[in-house]
Amino acid sequence: MADVHAIHPAGKEFNPWPAVIFIVLVCLALLFLAPTAGVLLSSIKTTREIALGDLWSIPDRLYLGNFTEVLQNPAVHRYLLNTLMVAIPATSVSLALGVLAGYVFAKLPFRGSEALFLVIIAGMFFPPQVILIPLYRLFNAVGLIDTLWPVIFVHIAMGLPICTLLMRNFFATVPNALREAAILEGANEWQVLTRVALPLSLPALAVLATLQFTWIWNDFLWPLIFTQSDEKRTIMLGLVNLKGQYSVAWGVQGALSLIASLPTLIVFLFFQRYFIKGMTMGAVKG
Repeated sequence: MADVHAIHPAGKEFNPWPAVIFIVLVCLALLFLAPTAGVLLSSIKTTREIALGDLWSIPDRLYLGNFTEVLQNPAVHRYLLNTLMVAIPATSVSLALGVLAGYVFAKLPFRGSEALFLVIIAGMFFPPQVILIPLYRLFNAVGLIDTLWPVIFVHIAMGLPICTLLMRNFFATVPNALREAAILEGANEWQVLTRVALPLSLPALAVLATLQFTWIWNDFLWPLIFTQSDEKRTIMLGLVNLKGQYSVAWGVQGALSLIASLPTLIVFLFFQRYFIKGMTMGAVKG
């Protein structure tokens, strides 16, 4: 059986596997980008062109009427505002609680702290469908159905485990000598957290902010369950409910899909310098 490693003319051994891996990765990238290309092409075509099956061809002229219709639609403005009213407070509060809990578990352990930490982390393994009916009955009993509050509360609660886990792992890597030195200088625990630990935790916070904001912004399940009127819908529900006069407005939905993806893209670009470092944080010890 022939050896897969050939001898390069220069005398060096030639390994074909990097080229094969590169080709496979390029094919996978094209496969994942195909839906995005379809959305982009549909957003710059008329409904008639799409209805005739002319989706994957490049149009002779750009049709920007879909974007104009979306940007001038008051309902779209309301969807975007509702989504921001959910994503910003839910992301901020879950991050704040994760920072506080992570610092306590990492630097201020107490009797039973490990058990409590495991209880909080266990929330990551509960599928949302298990708690869907109990939560609906709870929020319905207190009169919060068809408001944004249930969506905010649920995202805070579901984001707390991952925020606590990541921040606890990060704070555990911060040398205790820094904390002890700050305490000797007269700082209390709050000052140690805000002036020593938090400035060092920007990579972790960047990861959490990006992931939390993206998950909340793209969420479809909880707004579908807890909101009923069009005035309380988020952008993902609004995207599904956009319709033309006689049929689904594919071009308008494509344009709104691209516009709806901009906030998450901006958040990722803003935190990009810290994101990769934060994702690999804690992967290697010693």
